[in-house]
Amino acid sequence: MCGRTACTLAPDELRRASRYRDRSGQRRQPQWRDGDADKYRPSYNKSPQSFSPVLLSSRHFSKEAAVDECVLATMRWGLVPAWFKESDPSKMQYSTSNCRSESLLEKKSYKDPLLKGQRCVILADGFYEWRRQQKDKQPFFIYFPQSQTDNRDGDERETKNGVRHEGQERDAEESGEWAGWRLLTIAGLFDCWTPPGGGEVLYTYTVITVNASPNLQSIHDRMPAILDGEEEVRRWLDFGEVRSLEALKLLQSKSCLTFHPVSSIVNNARNNSPECLQPLDPNAKKAPPQASASSKMMMSWLKNGSPGKKKAPDDAELKETAGKSPTSKAVGPLRQWLLGNGASKRPRT
Repeated sequence: MCGRTACTLAPDELRRASRYRDRSGQRRQPQWRDGDADKYRPSYNKSPQSFSPVLLSSRHFSKEAAVDECVLATMRWGLVPAWFKESDPSKMQYSTSNCRSESLLEKKSYKDPLLKGQRCVILADGFYEWRRQQKDKQPFFIYFPQSQTDNRDGDERETKNGVRHEGQERDAEESGEWAGWRLLTIAGLFDCWTPPGGGEVLYTYTVITVNASPNLQSIHDRMPAILDGEEEVRRWLDFGEVRSLEALKLLQSKSCLTFHPVSSIVNNARNNSPECLQPLDPNAKKAPPQASASSKMMMSWLKNGSPGKKKAPDDAELKETAGKSPTSKAVGPLRQWLLGNGASKRPRT
């Protein structure tokens, strides 16, 4: 399953990071669909019903566009079928945030979009998954291994192919080449729903899941269907050249991801801060749990025989991280960890 993701890049960074290849092999940069860049909000902790960036063929919005031309759009997580008759999509009686690859042709909600070629790629820094351990669950952040790491001096950048120097880094930036965090590319399906009484069309998507790869089975038995590389992304999106049954062959378990444990603050979807995805030191001692306002009242009642009077929240309670939004430099914590803060805590693979 996949119930939480992170996507922290600003709109322009996201566009540069999602370059794709067309049928001729030419690398191209997608444009945002009109108005969708304003709908997108970077987040360290995205949950179903929130809006996320997806990559898809421009032909879905313009019949004149080439099928292998891609566009960025913002869609709501949790597929609402076009045939849904209620006036409020929240009245759906079942969850459609995930769909199993094995049953795509069995359920009408997913079969219709699949056969219409309504395939999309969900973009994210990574996703969260929880490992059950005794009475607790340990959350993990799961993502593509990053091919680049800067040394502490910042003078040069090592890559899988050798060393990239600072001047080369500037050249890459100026040419439009993306040199930052490699986005996770997840296979999905989308649909467009119009309220029965008329109104604005709502675009929604579902994440396709497969059996977990061997290196992730210790965390969970399912994982999102990952598209590893530009060619797989192209074939999944090009519904003109690659028919539905052929595209299904791309939905395989892949051992191409890495992961690290993170803080349990990610358990609450309202917590939206860099701490959600920062590596957790397994050797660090856990801080004693802080008493909540309700537990303090219960302690007062047990001690004095009646609840204490209510008081205004103290400073600590006002500084909770719930609801905080990342800044336009939201990629910072990921890169900061990548550049050395987590050097002594290499992610597990």
